[in-house]
Amino acid sequence: MAYANSLATTYNDKVVRQFAIMTVVWGVVGMLVGVFIAAQLAWPELNFGIEYLSFGRLRPLHTNAVIFAFGGCGLIGTSFYVVQRTCQVRLFGDKLAAFVFWGWQIVIVGAAISLPLGFTQSKEYAELEWPIDLLITAVWVAYAVVFFGTIGTRKVKHIYVANWFYGSFVLAIALLHIFNNLSIPVGMMKSYSAYAGVQDAMVQWWYGHNAVGFFLTAGFLGMMYYFIPKQAQRPVYSYRLSIVHFWALIFTYMWAGPHHLHYTALPDWTQSVGMVFSLILLAPSWGGMINGIMTLSGAWHKLRDDPILRFLIVSLSFYGMSTFEGPMMAIKTVNALSHYTDWTIGHVHSGALGWVGMVTIGSMYYLIPKLFGQKQMHSVKAIEVHFYIATIGIVLYIAALWIAGVMQGLMWRSINADGTLTYTFVESVKASFPFYVLRLLGGSMYLTGMIIMLWNTYKTATSGRSVTVPIPAALAHA
Repeated sequence: MAYANSLATTYNDKVVRQFAIMTVVWGVVGMLVGVFIAAQLAWPELNFGIEYLSFGRLRPLHTNAVIFAFGGCGLIGTSFYVVQRTCQVRLFGDKLAAFVFWGWQIVIVGAAISLPLGFTQSKEYAELEWPIDLLITAVWVAYAVVFFGTIGTRKVKHIYVANWFYGSFVLAIALLHIFNNLSIPVGMMKSYSAYAGVQDAMVQWWYGHNAVGFFLTAGFLGMMYYFIPKQAQRPVYSYRLSIVHFWALIFTYMWAGPHHLHYTALPDWTQSVGMVFSLILLAPSWGGMINGIMTLSGAWHKLRDDPILRFLIVSLSFYGMSTFEGPMMAIKTVNALSHYTDWTIGHVHSGALGWVGMVTIGSMYYLIPKLFGQKQMHSVKAIEVHFYIATIGIVLYIAALWIAGVMQGLMWRSINADGTLTYTFVESVKASFPFYVLRLLGGSMYLTGMIIMLWNTYKTATSGRSVTVPIPAALAHA
């Protein structure tokens, strides 16, 4: 009975610790695969003639590892931390929370095994076959029960805005995952989509872009709205703007998917709807960026000696840049130049490495010492080194791909006076080679930063101890 009472008055940080450690581990693994396949693009013989190491097999493993393993562990872990602190109650259902952690790790391992073996639905960000999809559904339902159950039992009347963003991420991803993965199994690891042709493409990019919108944006904005004010020790610049930002963003994002299908068999009016909503999306996106950055009003001096805050604020700068670039690339005339080129890859990575990566890293550097009873990470100097090496790496990476992408687009549509193509496709590939090497250098620098973080996390965890944090008594019994 005494044990049960002690549980009721303490936060469940065990599952948060587990997710935090695996965020860093999967970050290193996912980015290591990314660096390896980036090297393959420069030197294709690096697959060594082994089918399991080919670019086509490893590329979806890289995207799944970085988005769902690194990003997913970061999101679930921080959401479990934030929802407890802002609701002043213990997580709803300890055993269910443990199932969310272990179930998610099994999903990741399942992806790591099945994708190199060639089992795939061939859908962007939804490559995993139906047995793994069913496990994802079970884990996600459990996650929703834990998260919303905690909000339902809260001792604080107000629901803090970070929980609105986390909640929308949980609900939207459930909706997207179920409907995009409706399929007919024809074997243990083989299925056919319930949709066909252009309908399949439309559903896929409704899912694909909203995976970006809710998994890689809304969830991480929840992270931003908690950890930036905490690290800066300042209230959110405008709470009213945060609410307007939330409703405008989640309404607009749902309609932007068709911009992935410009100049395809998709009806022209649908493409235009996607373009228009992508342009409208610029406003709420920048509203959130401005709100986060302006939270530092009166505290800009903290950036001089706080590398964690630098990670968080620079992530917002990349968020602003990516959410300006995205709507511009959704304009049909710009898309005619950018589509199918490495400009798109550069855009994705400015968001993935710059926004998602940096805000997650900053949040983990804030969390990990607290989870292991330490005042700060083992080495603050290592955080400084990580920040600079990662930032330079990102800039090298995206600049290389911007240049390569625009060059490719221009070469592909360059026409001689007689109407023949000026360049062959192979010539554009050859011209891209130096930029692929530069991209590899940038990616290697970012990976090096993650390895430094893994070392720093290991030293912090092993020199500290797992701590139990009491729920503030005044509110625990309110």
